[in-house]
Amino acid sequence: MKRLPIPDDVTGEEIDADVRQELMSLPKTLAEDVARNLVMVANLLDEDAEQAYGYSRVALRLASRVAAVREAAGFASYATARYSEALAEFRAARRMTGSVELWPVMADCERGMGRPERALAMAGEPEVQKLDKAGQVEMRLVAAGARKDMGQAEAAVVTLQSPELASNSVQPWTARLRYAYADALLDVGRETEAREWFAKALEADQGGTTNASDRLAELDGVEFTDVLADVEEAEDVKDAEDAVIEAAEDAVIEAADEAKDEAKDEPKEEAKDEAAEAVDETGGEKPVEGGDAR
Repeated sequence: MKRLPIPDDVTGEEIDADVRQELMSLPKTLAEDVARNLVMVANLLDEDAEQAYGYSRVALRLASRVAAVREAAGFASYATARYSEALAEFRAARRMTGSVELWPVMADCERGMGRPERALAMAGEPEVQKLDKAGQVEMRLVAAGARKDMGQAEAAVVTLQSPELASNSVQPWTARLRYAYADALLDVGRETEAREWFAKALEADQGGTTNASDRLAELDGVEFTDVLADVEEAEDVKDAEDAVIEAAEDAVIEAADEAKDEAKDEPKEEAKDEAAEAVDETGGEKPVEGGDAR
């Protein structure tokens, strides 16, 4: 089995206690190996999903009968848009644990596979009632997305209308719910209301999980300038100008040197020309004094 490199400072102790409990069914050395791979999946999932997927496959080959491993493999597949694989892993984890916690993300996998009607059907199943508040909100978001996928923009707006949306309480899911509602309103041409809800989403978005500020600016006709890009462009232009100036200076210096060389060579050339003219006038070389001219 091909292993992937894991930094020495990743010990496996970083995993949650409940996952560690699941791994206790494995031999100690194997459990440590699986734990370290799971830590790598968690560390890389947001910044490099493809690498996280690679570590998840290693963990899966090592311990496919551990629910936490199947769940981690599912999220890594989901993050890399391998929705069919993700759904299979989530289903396996659910069979092992009996938990409905993964129900919303399983429905979203159906959406990712181009089957929004199945996602919508899952939103009406009894499992949804067993979800906690965060899970129910997540399911509502998936159902609204399925409505949009099916071209039912008005229905998506209605789907998101709920006590959770109306609440002034800020929860971890509040910003995403308000953002989705604003986006749905914009889709049906209710721009003024959409702006209001994007502002509310921004107000609740303490962790920067949405781009509500950009959407607000877009609605207000504000264009952001990438200052860093402008600086880099200016530096490139300056470098190009400096290169042109340097080339011109080199050309001037080279021309001056050539002129100096020509000036030095001119007296020599003139002397040669005068000597040649003198020879032509005498018809040949002068006779040597004291000797016969033959």
